[in-house]
Amino acid sequence: MSLDVDVDHRRGDFRLKARFTAAPGLTALFGRSGSGKTSLVSIVGGLIRPDRGRVAVDGQALVDTERGVFVPAHRRRIGYVFQDSRLFPHLSVRRNLLYGRWFARGGGGASVDLGGVVDLLGIGHLLERDPDSLSGGEKQRVAIGRALLAKPRLVLMDEPLASLDEARRAEILPYIERLRDEAGIPILYVSHSVAEVARLATTVVIMTEGTVTAVGPVQDILPLADATDGGAVLDAKVSRHDETFHLSVLESAAGELQVPGLDAPVGAPVRVYIRSRDVMLSLQRPEHISALNVLSGKIVSITPATHAQADIRLDCNGAVLMARLTAKSVDRLALAPGRAVYAVVKSVSFERS
Repeated sequence: MSLDVDVDHRRGDFRLKARFTAAPGLTALFGRSGSGKTSLVSIVGGLIRPDRGRVAVDGQALVDTERGVFVPAHRRRIGYVFQDSRLFPHLSVRRNLLYGRWFARGGGGASVDLGGVVDLLGIGHLLERDPDSLSGGEKQRVAIGRALLAKPRLVLMDEPLASLDEARRAEILPYIERLRDEAGIPILYVSHSVAEVARLATTVVIMTEGTVTAVGPVQDILPLADATDGGAVLDAKVSRHDETFHLSVLESAAGELQVPGLDAPVGAPVRVYIRSRDVMLSLQRPEHISALNVLSGKIVSITPATHAQADIRLDCNGAVLMARLTAKSVDRLALAPGRAVYAVVKSVSFERS
């Protein structure tokens, strides 16, 4: 099942022009506020009729302006999860979930039942409670469950974590990962958080001032995503645990990485996110430093980020790493494409894949 989008829409002085395909998994719409992410989701969801274009799920047109096709929102079989949960306050969690089944008509879509959704989202203990008694993270899990029980062919998630504090975001992220891995349908996920995208996305669609400027796997596209807070994603697995120092050692194409102890078995996949601002470069392998992770690589490109900074793209045994240095450091070290360097990684964000 796939989502195909090719639309052109103007609202006042703002023009939205987007073309991409989303496969099963999580496709993140990433960009600054005002870049057109929510407008695009509204077009896919049937809340906005575009001036021109086509939107199709698994080859079936939801919008086709040339043929005069416009399927109403309530007939599109799309699950929608908003920033706020929008649960019915007068219904229990169970009845909120079962309300989603009212829309579950037709074949295809997510193959789930109430028991499967409850297990997927870990909400069995909440079924008889009222929404007002739930935390923000619990409410969003119920909202996701209600969307899934509509047997959607597509799920739209419009910044579902934006209203949650850090603890509640940490609570719900693993459930969105499970949804990504197990639902078997495309998920279109709106975010302007690099960390969220790094953890969750299969594919990234970068939007800039209403236009899709890049589409591709998260590992390739995320370094382009935000000039103010870029980085790189590495796929890794747990190699071993160092119980003495409460560390876990990860294997990646770029080399070994030591991170604070993970509650994960040896062999478990882990997605590593390394911010460009947390990488220093040295021409020789550094010794007697506090940083635990030093990776060897070769400079691929140097791109000015501001008048005083530059972004350095590294090839570390086939894996991409990004470093942001001052222009003075680039000049002082005589850095240039092709030069061998050592990347000193000061901090690693690691998430379960």
